[in-house]
Amino acid sequence: MAITDWPTDERPREKLLARGAGALSDAELLALFLRVGIRGHTAVDLARQLIAHFGTLTRLCSASANDFAALPGMGLAKYAQLQAVMELARRALGETLAERTLLDSPQVVRDWLRLRLGHLPHETFCIMLLDARYCLIEAVDLFRGTLTQTSVYPREVVKLVLSRNAASVILAHNHPSGATEPSAADEMLTRALKDALALIDVRILDHFVVPGHGKPVSFAERGLL
Repeated sequence: MAITDWPTDERPREKLLARGAGALSDAELLALFLRVGIRGHTAVDLARQLIAHFGTLTRLCSASANDFAALPGMGLAKYAQLQAVMELARRALGETLAERTLLDSPQVVRDWLRLRLGHLPHETFCIMLLDARYCLIEAVDLFRGTLTQTSVYPREVVKLVLSRNAASVILAHNHPSGATEPSAADEMLTRALKDALALIDVRILDHFVVPGHGKPVSFAERGLL
């Protein structure tokens, strides 16, 4: 049965307009992006198949062009559209961060970090530089590593902080391997950076570990700072 034959209040577009995007399932939201299905399958059916194939929305959105385009009903044009949507979301959240005091926006910080780091296939160490009012000056991906590790040099972190005249920082790095908890090495690095930055009177407000899937873990909330 085509979606146009469904009851009006069950159609994804009409449901969104009547009840808001939050009322839709992952498959229904993805179906609105896909717009059309393939022979014998509605857009919602196709969306469910895509999510099942990749396992999660995060894996779907971070799939390579070749893996995505090889699936029935997809292609490089759809892949480009999906990546454009993801980048718009990153930029919109980035603008929100630039306009707010970050201490008052912990969920926005988490959402932005998930979009910026959660999809990457390699470890990346990001530093968010804040002014005296805790507003974002700049976010810099300072170090890049492999699937399981990256090397972070305190001297380079200190140089960057001084060059931007930052008053405090928020650190973040991702775990593309899937690990959701901070490692012993993560804790040692955080202590080393905290000591190095204390010498120039700069405070680390938090350090987030961003898993490939799931909610970023806060060192501050764990009492690790």
